[in-house]
Amino acid sequence: MQENIHKRKIIWRNVIILSYVHAVAIYSAINISQCKWQVSLFAFFIANLAAIGITAGAHRLWTHKSYKAKLPLKIILLIFQTLSFQQCIYDWARDHRVHHKYTDTDADPHNSKKGFFFSHIGWLLVNKHPEVINKGKNIDMTDLQNDPLVMWQKKHCNWFLPVVGFLVPVWLSAILFDEQWFHAWNAQCFRYVVGLNLTWLLNSGAHKWGAKPYDKNISPTDTLIMGITCFGEGWHNYHHVFPWDYKTSELSNYGYNFTIAFIDFFAKIGWAYDLKTVSEETIRKRMIRTGDGSNQYSNIKNIYSKEINDSNNNCQPDHKTFDNKFSKNIWGWDDKDLDEEDKLFVHIYNQENKQ
Repeated sequence: MQENIHKRKIIWRNVIILSYVHAVAIYSAINISQCKWQVSLFAFFIANLAAIGITAGAHRLWTHKSYKAKLPLKIILLIFQTLSFQQCIYDWARDHRVHHKYTDTDADPHNSKKGFFFSHIGWLLVNKHPEVINKGKNIDMTDLQNDPLVMWQKKHCNWFLPVVGFLVPVWLSAILFDEQWFHAWNAQCFRYVVGLNLTWLLNSGAHKWGAKPYDKNISPTDTLIMGITCFGEGWHNYHHVFPWDYKTSELSNYGYNFTIAFIDFFAKIGWAYDLKTVSEETIRKRMIRTGDGSNQYSNIKNIYSKEINDSNNNCQPDHKTFDNKFSKNIWGWDDKDLDEEDKLFVHIYNQENKQ
């Protein structure tokens, strides 16, 4: 009984908060001329830092283990992720790992089979399905449990997230630009709501509209507009097929995937290392075997341009075996279902032992 009351309180809290910030965001958009342009620009700047905190931090680093980061970069990404005000890193990564492991099942927190509204925002307004809770308890989180930085944020999230995510940006807006607190607050609410909805679109729109060049049998899709606006996260079909790839796509153009530029920069100065990506030949073979043929967002415009069985593959495991094994959903690099043999097909750049 007590547990049900607690759950209802959480739901109503979510409803009230999300309704409030969306109402403020709409008001801010309508009355944007009342806010100083410097404050609007500052809110846009904070929004971009928060986006990097999600894409390069919570998503690619901590959830999928697609690369490793040294302590200074991890601190930067933790602060950026806190600016997003989207749960603590630990909870964010757990929910996202469960999403990848059990996509479009009752254990998926934002199961796209339940409709666009549910997968976009509705999942936050109802109690979690029991399977989400059960599978969430069983997902491997030992790596983050052993990360003191992540666990510190989790322990102090009740004050750390609102202070860093909202109060500090609002205070800086008011102090630096001599802005009214009311307008400074509204500007930060607006950037927060935009960031939330772009993230949610990856749960809803990126499972509904777009191409499936790599696997036509799953719901995630690739779309150009989300690929660009979501800092490279919109190449969702590729990402669900190869979740350990630090690029989350095969497109290396920074204009299509700004997060790659961020990670590559820190790789050059040695703060990011063990960057994992997939060979072109592996991608080509997967596209031939399971793709829908709409490879318009692929670097490989002609998937049949090379021989399927390269002589060099004789010294490596068979790609078909790799593909068959990958029919199991994988949440990332350290997933126990990703065999050591499979990892032979992954290219690792800027390896730690080479520094």
